Amino acid sequence: MNNELFQQAKVATIALDYNRALELYSRCLQDTATPPQPGEIGLIYHQLGNCLMKLKSFYEAIEAYTRAAADSAYDAVGTVNCNLAMAYAALRDWPNAVKHFEIAVSDRDYPTPYKAYMGMGNALLKQGKSAEAGVAFREAALDEANPDPTKALLNLGVCFMALNRPADAVASYESALQFDLVPETRNKLYASLGQAYAASGQMEQAVDAFERAIADKTYSLSDSASVDYQRAIAAVSQRNAADSTQAIPAVADMSGLDIASDGSHIPEQDPYVVTGEISEAYYFADELAEEEGQATGEERFFNATDEELEEWSRGVVKLERKRRSTGLKVLLVIIVLVLVALGAGLFLYTQGYGFPTQESVVEQLFNDPEAADTYANGITEADIADMAALIPSGTKATVDGVNKSMSASTAYVTGTTPQGGNVTYEVSLVRDMIGWKVSNVDLYFASQN
Repeated sequence: MNNELFQQAKVATIALDYNRALELYSRCLQDTATPPQPGEIGLIYHQLGNCLMKLKSFYEAIEAYTRAAADSAYDAVGTVNCNLAMAYAALRDWPNAVKHFEIAVSDRDYPTPYKAYMGMGNALLKQGKSAEAGVAFREAALDEANPDPTKALLNLGVCFMALNRPADAVASYESALQFDLVPETRNKLYASLGQAYAASGQMEQAVDAFERAIADKTYSLSDSASVDYQRAIAAVSQRNAADSTQAIPAVADMSGLDIASDGSHIPEQDPYVVTGEISEAYYFADELAEEEGQATGEERFFNATDEELEEWSRGVVKLERKRRSTGLKVLLVIIVLVLVALGAGLFLYTQGYGFPTQESVVEQLFNDPEAADTYANGITEADIADMAALIPSGTKATVDGVNKSMSASTAYVTGTTPQGGNVTYEVSLVRDMIGWKVSNVDLYFASQN
């Protein structure tokens, strides 16, 4: 490789002269006197892709990154595929973005997997796959290399809200509050926390969170947050006014979120942000049955004597303390149990477990090879036909072993034909939601492997 040209190109990149850098990197590739060697080819195409991304030439960037990834001697697999995924994401090609983010995180030498997990989570959210996005954001938050897990925790909260699990969103937002945040982000976080509290029926906490969000008078609640704030105030006022300790039912209000998937404010008209909509107005009527001639809770409150108010106040305070203590304990137990279950599920997911399992999918394929299209994913009809042709009808499959990972697995299978012969297969599988689908079937010869 012509090191002089390469260094000149790097200088041009640092100076933000990307067109000049492109010219110099291209000359490095075309230099016949000192042609780049394997490993160097990948490096040059990698840098070309970076320049094209800066120039917003996303299709050309995809071509450059693809050529960089094709250089098997170039060892930056994770970084190249993360950048390639970002290029697809810029074109709103979310499936291909997710595919290359997954390749990036599968590279054990990739130093910053949290970046790929964050991008993967965003791309999955754009497809409405909130549960899978939550898995990715959790991995980003747990990555020790992540210098700022707050965005991952915020996004995890967004996923929980989209899944109608506001109590888990509360836990995620409260975890994010443990980190140092700039005032603007902290205010947005408190606003989203307020909406999560409101959706889970914790109206006093919701009011407190909303008031913290606007306390410094630099932040304005979004329309949806304002609706929830007023709803929480009304609920607290009603609770204090009514001669009842019945809990106000939780309403999973998905009228909007103040924190978007990238940690920024969600524009009202952004068609690519998945939010709920206000389907109806929320009114909180007196929860006691009203008999004819019986005053409502509000009327009883305003017409009560001083002695009645004092007696009522003492009783409500006592019951409220008891309710809060019991409710807090129950809530903490529920959150711990849910987080433990979620953590176990996410761990098993990243280790390649799923339902149906790889073994059951392989056995179903061999039992009915003519229906191979049912068990296949991501391949053409011709490839499906070739795959089915390798499996004689009536072959009984025995799975000898499975190499598992989060997004791809390989199963080694011994097929016993009706004539009594044994054929060994290598079956490739890819993740399909929580289960697996077959992507390729090959004959396997141990002597060649």
